[in-house]
Amino acid sequence: MISVSEAISYEFVTGPDLYALCQQAAKIRDAHWGKQLTYSKKVFIPLTNMCRDACGYCTFVQGPDSPYANYMSPAEVFKTAYEGQQLACKEALFSLGERPEERHQKARELLNNLGYRSTLDYLHDQCENVLLNTSLLPHVNAGALSFAELKQLKPVAASMGMMLETVSNDLLKKGQAHYACPDKTPKRRLDTIEQAGKLDIAFTTGLLIGIGESWQDRIHSLLAIRERHLTYGHIQEVIIQNFRAKEGTLMAAYQEPDLEDMKRTIAVARLLLPAQISIQAPPNLEQEYGCYINAGINDFGGISPLTKDFINPERAWPQISSVAQACQGLGYSLAERLTIYDRFYQQQETYLTPDLAHRVALLAGQSAYPKSHQSGGVLA
Repeated sequence: MISVSEAISYEFVTGPDLYALCQQAAKIRDAHWGKQLTYSKKVFIPLTNMCRDACGYCTFVQGPDSPYANYMSPAEVFKTAYEGQQLACKEALFSLGERPEERHQKARELLNNLGYRSTLDYLHDQCENVLLNTSLLPHVNAGALSFAELKQLKPVAASMGMMLETVSNDLLKKGQAHYACPDKTPKRRLDTIEQAGKLDIAFTTGLLIGIGESWQDRIHSLLAIRERHLTYGHIQEVIIQNFRAKEGTLMAAYQEPDLEDMKRTIAVARLLLPAQISIQAPPNLEQEYGCYINAGINDFGGISPLTKDFINPERAWPQISSVAQACQGLGYSLAERLTIYDRFYQQQETYLTPDLAHRVALLAGQSAYPKSHQSGGVLA
């Protein structure tokens, strides 16, 4: 791992120096993960598009006055998961707004109509809906959660996640990306990551770059993730995600991070974090996503043949065959993986309930789950 001062010094690296930095990161990736990159075949289940936060870059969230503000019904959840199963998807990604009922009367009314008082209780039961009626594994991304809430969800989720985004408190100020967002305080996000570690939950987190944070903020965000992983060992993936400006938002005119910025951030993440943590970047947010490979990623995250990216609906998923072709052109293969990486599955008594462990074993193929720590949850 590189030093903090070295990581900070790479802020403006470009040209041959950036190439050398990426080579250094790719060498570490190859040594641990081999010449195989991965992705997860998923369906995206946006359980509710209401939220108590008001991020300056978000078009996913609908206000209470919007006719599109809703909660998915149990039948809609099942339909999406079942149709995904028919297309050989293995992951049901539950992504949703945070605690809308604590801010909006309409959310309370919609929940009441479904027979619930809290979004988290409804989420728990819809994960059960997927587990009972399909073969998919739920991955829950429900934002900042308490110890008790994480504990409630662990039995119905093979893995969980929440983007740290940044440790910068400056973004909470008026006019910044996280103003009026009680769930986006760095303290609250870091506490969620820590509580997940205490509960032995295989956890995904990451950075959203280009939302007003400094390069030093990015480094300190990666260090905060590293510190908690070294304490608890539970971080399975770190996503480096590039901000995309959207019409109609407060940040519509913000400059987006360019490809070089993504490459240097990916490379430094690979060099700062333990090699066992997967480095992921979404392929639908950058046309030249193949360039991420030489910067040090080993995973492309979830790709859906059925559902759109509801967070970035203007950015279609690439065809899996196209991602495979990009990998092959650089000397790598592409393999499908499960939502939980196999180093956690190998400790299933700690990270999974017996029911979830059985489900993982079935999905991993009719043969034994791969034993190599390098396989990253690759299907047999």
